[in-house]
Amino acid sequence: MCFSSVSLYCELGKCSTVLSGRTVMLASLQSFTEFSTSGDVCVAVLCPHRYSLEDESSNLDEMPLMMSEEGFENDESDYQTLPRARVNQRQRGLGWFLCGGWKVLCGSCCDCLAHVFRRKKELKARTVWLGCPEKCEEKYPKNGIKNQKYNIFTFVPGVLYQQFKFFLNLYFLVVACSQFVPSLKIGYLYTYWAPLGFVLAVTVVREAVDEVRRFQRDKEMNSQLYSKLTVRGKIQVKSSDIQVGDMIIVEKVKLLDGETDWKLKVAVSCTQRLPAVGDLFSISAYVYAQRPQLDIHSFEGNFTREDTDPQIHESLSIENTLWASTVVASGTVIGVVIYTGKETRSVLNTSYAKNKVGLLDLELNRLTKALFLAQVVLSVVMVALQGFVGPWFRNLFRFIVLFSYIIPISLRVNLDMGKSAYGWMIMKDENIPGTVVRTSTIPEELGRLVYLLTDKTGTLTQNEMIFKRLHLGTVSYGTDTMDEIQNHIIQSYATTTTSGLTPSRKTQTSGPKVRKSVSSRIHEAVKAIALCHNVTPVYESHTAVNGEAESAEADQDFSDDNRTYQASSPDEVALVRWTESVGLTLVNRDLTSLQLKTPSGQILSFHILQIFPFTSESKRMGIIVREESTGNITFYMKGADVAMASIVQYNDWLEEECGNMAREGLRTLVVAKKSLSEEQYQDFENRYNQAKLSIHDRALKVAAVLESLEREMELLCLTGVEDQLQTDVRPTLELLRNAGIKIWMLTGDKLETATCIAKSSHLVSRNQDIHVFKSVSNRGEAHLELNAFRRKHDCALVISGDSLEVCLRYYEHEFVELACQCPAVVCCRCSPTQKAQIVTLLQQHTANRTCAIGDGGNDVSMIQAAHCGIGIEGKEGKQASLAADFSITQFKHIGRLLMVHGRNSYKRSAALGQFVMHRGMIISTMQAVFSSIFFFASVPLYQGFLMVGYATIYTMFPVFSLVLDQDVKPDMALLYPELYKDLTKGRSLSFKTFLIWVLISIYQGGILMYGALLLFESEFVHVVAISFTALILTELLMVALTIRTWHWLMVVAEFFSLGCYLASLAFLNEYFDLSFITTWPFLWKVSAITLVSCLPLYIIKYLKRKFSPPSYSKLSS
Repeated sequence: MCFSSVSLYCELGKCSTVLSGRTVMLASLQSFTEFSTSGDVCVAVLCPHRYSLEDESSNLDEMPLMMSEEGFENDESDYQTLPRARVNQRQRGLGWFLCGGWKVLCGSCCDCLAHVFRRKKELKARTVWLGCPEKCEEKYPKNGIKNQKYNIFTFVPGVLYQQFKFFLNLYFLVVACSQFVPSLKIGYLYTYWAPLGFVLAVTVVREAVDEVRRFQRDKEMNSQLYSKLTVRGKIQVKSSDIQVGDMIIVEKVKLLDGETDWKLKVAVSCTQRLPAVGDLFSISAYVYAQRPQLDIHSFEGNFTREDTDPQIHESLSIENTLWASTVVASGTVIGVVIYTGKETRSVLNTSYAKNKVGLLDLELNRLTKALFLAQVVLSVVMVALQGFVGPWFRNLFRFIVLFSYIIPISLRVNLDMGKSAYGWMIMKDENIPGTVVRTSTIPEELGRLVYLLTDKTGTLTQNEMIFKRLHLGTVSYGTDTMDEIQNHIIQSYATTTTSGLTPSRKTQTSGPKVRKSVSSRIHEAVKAIALCHNVTPVYESHTAVNGEAESAEADQDFSDDNRTYQASSPDEVALVRWTESVGLTLVNRDLTSLQLKTPSGQILSFHILQIFPFTSESKRMGIIVREESTGNITFYMKGADVAMASIVQYNDWLEEECGNMAREGLRTLVVAKKSLSEEQYQDFENRYNQAKLSIHDRALKVAAVLESLEREMELLCLTGVEDQLQTDVRPTLELLRNAGIKIWMLTGDKLETATCIAKSSHLVSRNQDIHVFKSVSNRGEAHLELNAFRRKHDCALVISGDSLEVCLRYYEHEFVELACQCPAVVCCRCSPTQKAQIVTLLQQHTANRTCAIGDGGNDVSMIQAAHCGIGIEGKEGKQASLAADFSITQFKHIGRLLMVHGRNSYKRSAALGQFVMHRGMIISTMQAVFSSIFFFASVPLYQGFLMVGYATIYTMFPVFSLVLDQDVKPDMALLYPELYKDLTKGRSLSFKTFLIWVLISIYQGGILMYGALLLFESEFVHVVAISFTALILTELLMVALTIRTWHWLMVVAEFFSLGCYLASLAFLNEYFDLSFITTWPFLWKVSAITLVSCLPLYIIKYLKRKFSPPSYSKLSS
């Protein structure tokens, strides 16, 4: 059995299928695949090449943009045209302390204490001996996963702190506790503690359930069994028991959920020659690995075997590693664990999403503070009218408790239940199937959005690449002329077969001075595209009898119908599929060789000497191959035009044609080659291997050696690949734009391609101009370009990430102010960190709500930074979907999500919140009137069950039924997206609407109380019966007045609540005179008071709708 890789399980991550450690792969037993969830692995695989799927959700760039004010402090008098940003300096006095400064000071103190008690252990490089954890010089963290927020001792205190840090809950706690003081006691204890206890019980149970689920997930993860290789053979160990230095066997995972992000992984070569697995323990070898770090795209280490003469040294890079959350698509790998637990890449990169609070919740919180202030003022007025006699301070507190219903505790409960109902409605909407609400606390945010920041690839486009254009400099081929290329390829290889020479040899005999024919250039271009990639053909295995296994495999190898391609980029798959369509087919590939099939069926074999993978820094990839039939060595390279322009020989067409293709919306790649002699290659290989063994500055040394080879390369062709738009992207973007939402597209693609997609998708409307922000590198250039941009009006902005960084460094305030005036903004060449920073900038410089939508791991930071994050389940995996507040399956669903559900959630919550406050204010007004008439006595009007029943069984169902109300039908909201603009102004819940409800409450409370006092005849108990019954009827009628579209459940709730009240009268002997409430005087007095309290409001509503109807009612009519 051969072993091709030793895998270093370097990290243990948080997921669920793989090792909990990072590993360097030492040996691969078979075609091997693994899914790592709690660990990182450095892999050296036995198989020639294996692809793994990496979860890049934690790939969060930690390098922030420079946004300091240093640029404004420099004395540069010639750059004073633009106004300087004003930096508000707050005076830190008593006002600052009372208005929130105490929170800042407390937070600073806690941070200091946390820093003192949680000093992080310094991370260092390490030497790990194979299979010998006991040789580790230091103690490394355990490989267990812990995602729990609390433990058994901190659960109750922690949950209570999270609840009472909010003003509303703390207020009710103080009021409830005051009832234990005899002199402050107003009524029964349960009237205060029962509602508070219910709210706390619901919260504690919810947190307990979530905590138990987290514990179970952690336990399940930590209990996963892995095969550990020992001297005595293979044993099973728990994930949490894996240690640095253990050798773990990881096997193939079959279910990959359609992922496409495949990476090539390579085994440590010197372990592949060992005859048996157990021989890994007979050698003396160790891995020197760099200290744990955040970057998941790089790894530097060395593999050393000491028991040979001379010693064997082999460099290790990212290709030799398996990180946590990695799936091995084929084979079996033996890996040595390098990092565990908190030192794994996945844990180091974990960024905990902030707890998002909706704007409506913040507005309601401000209103409750205003109500509290009114409550205190009213209490002071009552005590003042008493003349501050006696123990006035005690009376003041009693009045505060009496009027505590001004701020209803049911407000939080109703809103939370409403949010859950909105989430359920969203997920049950058949028009947007597959939508998932992951954050149930902010559905109203969907109705308040002003800025939508969207990714391009996979979000606006399908991430399905189709080859569209091949340009050779003098001739260009499109989709309608691909058959010409196919004919040239057929003729070229037919000539080759007849003459017995390869095209490359035949070409060389003609001499360098002769201009190559079009057929020869097409042949070389197609051959280069077919060779320069990291694509692997995969064939589905068929069940066969053991004796026929080899023949079955041989028959299967070149079956076109059974072949699929795996690669890390859909661009590469599109290119290889295109070469197959024109006659040159990739039929087999392993770590060291590659085979192509010609149109005539001939197999061309190539030996892979070196591979230089694509990176975001280099923006290119290369491969050096030796053709077996001729021995010719060729270096092929392809990459972005910005990277390749300085590498290829001088030409006069590349830049122009790249721009032309980009304007068509095509993704371009430049393909070049360079022929190498045996001496040239041997010299390069020696220098390259030496650079890879360096411990310090390895990346720089490797890049320098590679750069010596990347000179004067022959330009072969320019390719254009199209990324098709998602379904209904154009009408959806037009819908959002008409709704007043400003759309910013943030993409890592090049400027020309991003601009073209912005036009083709109608992100920029046809009648709008586009201002392309010129590339700037210093303050002076940024200043001049900003001045030029200021003169433009109503035009879309296109800017690159580099220019954006310069502008934000010196002119952050000015740039954001100008950009916010644009109807659309396109930021190209953006890093994931820049995307998140742009979101944060909009939040800091505007008071508007932001929404970010994306489909890949590089969009997670942007999604988490926005007020509302939406993820799309796409070809790039589920990272964005899982990190988002809302998950959708297609971009077009965002239209209905915002226009319909966003509108309904905001309107309903605004009405529900204000009505619940009205319900508290009206009874507090009645209490104030009652106390003022009876010599300002701090005696409660209603006690015991009346107060509890009023907020629950008597009015709860009709009030909560407001979550079913809607002012505009869904079809109308989608037909007239302009209606959405009114929502962003926040007019449904404002101090104006709040003041109207206050006046209504004062009017109705006064009428109910004065009417009852005026009409009662003999006993005070009649006042309670008349006023309370009229109060219940008034609330039910007010709910009916508030409703705009009736639902059958609303009618049921109204009659059910009325029936509950009438039925309970028989059991309320303590509060009502049953002989009185069954008489006609009681009925007509209640009816008269109710009519006076409600009829004027019905008349006002009718007149308002007739003479000043809202915009939505005009459309409905």
